[in-house]
Amino acid sequence: MTAEKKTARDAQSRAWQRMLSGRRLDLLDPSPLDVEIADIAHGLARVARWNGQTIGTHIFSVAQHTLLVETVMRHEMPRVDQRVRLAALLHDAPEYVIGDMISPFKAVLEGHYKTVEKRLLSAIHIRFGLPPVLPEEITQAIKAADRGAAYLEATELAGFSESEARRLFGKDPGLPDSVRRDYLTPWTAARAEKQFLERFGAVIA
Repeated sequence: MTAEKKTARDAQSRAWQRMLSGRRLDLLDPSPLDVEIADIAHGLARVARWNGQTIGTHIFSVAQHTLLVETVMRHEMPRVDQRVRLAALLHDAPEYVIGDMISPFKAVLEGHYKTVEKRLLSAIHIRFGLPPVLPEEITQAIKAADRGAAYLEATELAGFSESEARRLFGKDPGLPDSVRRDYLTPWTAARAEKQFLERFGAVIA
């Protein structure tokens, strides 16, 4: 066997990641049984949004972003169902394994990235009592809150002008100033992990 073939075989046989919980998550065929919320919180708190191109001493983590998205959703839909809030909190959860890839690069990769991402998200949903594929109206509600969060992050952290952000992400969701200041001040990884776990606990209670 050539070295090249051996490398390819080894790569195929190791399509998984070892988690700090001890779980071994298969990227190609993820099992809900190998999904732990502690692993998700730990990973997302250490993954940077905007490829790290944000102001502040700390990265703006995906964990903090998901909390912002859920906050925007509650602001816009005060009576939103608990399961929808949970889905919003978990909408980027696959990134604890595969990282946060900016949208332009996702487009370059076409469908391959999305296939892995969807499989992981389905396993995560099943693990926490959500349907593998969300109803379209819930998906759209989460996307709307995600765009609102992206507008805030783009203008306050990532150097976008308001007109550019409006064109790409839509309108400012209009969060209260105190909430806005807190959620748009990049936290330490430890704080982001802790607050993600606390919000998760509150949503599923």
